[in-house]
Amino acid sequence: MEKGTLVEFRVGGDRRLAVIDRPEGKKNFIAIDERDHSHTLHPRQIDYQVPGQGFKSTEIAAFLKRIQDYLDPSSLEVAWELVTEEGGGTVPQELAQLLFSSIEPEQCYASHILLSDDRLYFKQKGDRYEPRSSTQVNELKHQSQMEQQRQQDWQSFILRLHDHVEARLMDPTVAVPVWPSSDRLRIEALEKYATFGDESSSKLNALETLAAVNAPETMQGALQLLVDLGVWSPHENLFLRRSYMPVQFTSTVNDLAHDYLASAPPDLDTDRLDLTHLKVYTIDDESTLEVDDGLSIEIMPDGRERIWVHIADPTRWMIPGDTLDLEARKRCTTIYLPTGMVSMLPIELATGPMSLNAGEVCCALSFGVLLRDDGSIEDYSIHASHIKVTYRLTYEDVEEMLQLGLQTESALESLGKWARLRTSWRQSQGAITIDMPESSIKVINDGEEIILQVLQDIFPRDLVAEMMIMTGEIAARYGSAHGIPLLFRGQTQPDLPSDDELLVIPAGPARACALRRCMPKSEMSVSPVRHASLGLDYYAQVTSPIRRYSDLLAHFQIKAHLRGDELPFSEVDVEHITVGILSTVQESNFLERQTKRYWSLEFLRRNMDEIWTSMMLRWLREHEGLASVMLEDLGLEFAMHFDRPISPGDRLQLRVLRADPRRDQVDLQEVYNHLPEQVEG
Repeated sequence: MEKGTLVEFRVGGDRRLAVIDRPEGKKNFIAIDERDHSHTLHPRQIDYQVPGQGFKSTEIAAFLKRIQDYLDPSSLEVAWELVTEEGGGTVPQELAQLLFSSIEPEQCYASHILLSDDRLYFKQKGDRYEPRSSTQVNELKHQSQMEQQRQQDWQSFILRLHDHVEARLMDPTVAVPVWPSSDRLRIEALEKYATFGDESSSKLNALETLAAVNAPETMQGALQLLVDLGVWSPHENLFLRRSYMPVQFTSTVNDLAHDYLASAPPDLDTDRLDLTHLKVYTIDDESTLEVDDGLSIEIMPDGRERIWVHIADPTRWMIPGDTLDLEARKRCTTIYLPTGMVSMLPIELATGPMSLNAGEVCCALSFGVLLRDDGSIEDYSIHASHIKVTYRLTYEDVEEMLQLGLQTESALESLGKWARLRTSWRQSQGAITIDMPESSIKVINDGEEIILQVLQDIFPRDLVAEMMIMTGEIAARYGSAHGIPLLFRGQTQPDLPSDDELLVIPAGPARACALRRCMPKSEMSVSPVRHASLGLDYYAQVTSPIRRYSDLLAHFQIKAHLRGDELPFSEVDVEHITVGILSTVQESNFLERQTKRYWSLEFLRRNMDEIWTSMMLRWLREHEGLASVMLEDLGLEFAMHFDRPISPGDRLQLRVLRADPRRDQVDLQEVYNHLPEQVEG
């Protein structure tokens, strides 16, 4: 190339013009641009050589200004039609002659720009540009229109976001709009990113939205935008969203539930034992909705007392393998959260005809038990039954009635007597009792109020628990005696601290904690296995069939055997179901635990002025000064660092320095005579 040749090249993707000044080495050239900057160019870097010679770098600006009048992309459509008719392709010089009837440098360079920028009518092949087919052009036009529409929709979406956020800042009660389908996809992208962060498949779409509204391009930024829009609550349960646990029932399940409420399906147990003459007590927390169990005492002709434990019979409404059964099997358990429960079965059935509701004749699976004087089981029988609940009582009601010694409710005294005997008998069989404070947390009005309290340690709770354990032993005995595959529960013998080691720790939560940390996890098996902490050789959960699938399965199996029918589940079936139950229950337990912790931290955040009576439970890493402490007033346990000597069982006063439920962080500060000295936590 001669000196004075005008060439086009690119810098960072942008077009640049420069005039060749001189060669550089064997292959390169030095070119000067309009700003008098020099560039070393290889021939491969030069995109276009403008026809003509004698250009000067000082003329580039004027040259670029002169070509602007020729840069009309719409003129390409006419050229495309003409070139298509003639066949072959074109080059910038030919296009300049076709469009402008001139091949001056300005028209040629303008034609080059039109062709090289065009993505609709022509495609480059070597040095020539070939016209696309009509089909291709129409498809590209359609795609372009779609992209334009997408951009318009996008701008409208961002505008709607801004407007709605502003409206809610003025009035937080403004209703969330019904988003168009295209908006809904973008909102869902924000939801996924706020939930899963970098693991979200919609991260890039979410970041695009966040950037457009000048929000932080983080998970927290996405969450806050969703809150500002009113799409989410400030306390949206991200643990629940991450769990993929189904919250709503499908229309198929709901329709079936409504059909059953309107017209009950046939009862397979046509000869239910009529126990409606018995006085039946249900004893639960006041907030309990699914009433699983009731208790009775029957006086035998010889004066002996038979205990009856009546368990709700949801299988009255189900058949193994039907829609309700498969839905319950998928969910495996009812999830209890501070904000409410996620039911294993449709709530209208679970709290309606499946529950043992007071004053109604209910279907039940009833366990009649005769105990020896030492509390061991002498005889038992199991029956599909009809019962009628006489009283629905709370634990506090029963505590008061027992203290008053009401003669009209002597059955409660008898139940209490037998419960104590059962406890003593199990302890003689090696049962291990661990009494740790248990807290209850309830959230009202979407987080406006948090009620956190320690459950009262009163005897009626032990009474009901003992009756349920006894029923589990009977179900497991029956299954073992008749070769019925059930989900038996067991626990290996723990390696407990010695008496000398335990006596060093003060009695109470700290000593119970030392025992608790030695307890192995319970296991599920299709064969009976000893449950060490219960002191039982046989045990299977059977008392909560409305909210636990393992119990529901046991009902299916036991009732089929009582009828003389073929068992609905083989041992292989039960083993297969066990795998699903274990993983789902583990996930559900994690969800319950994390959600409870979130609201516990939120409670502490709102009560940072309080001073809490607390106890050091045990060392977690003594060499680091890291210990587990319990806020006794609340029954909550946290980790805390100490820089002073302290021992398990020591009491102390703590206040909260910082609580961040979203980040799962809490810092506690020890208070000495109300003069705080900060301890890192």
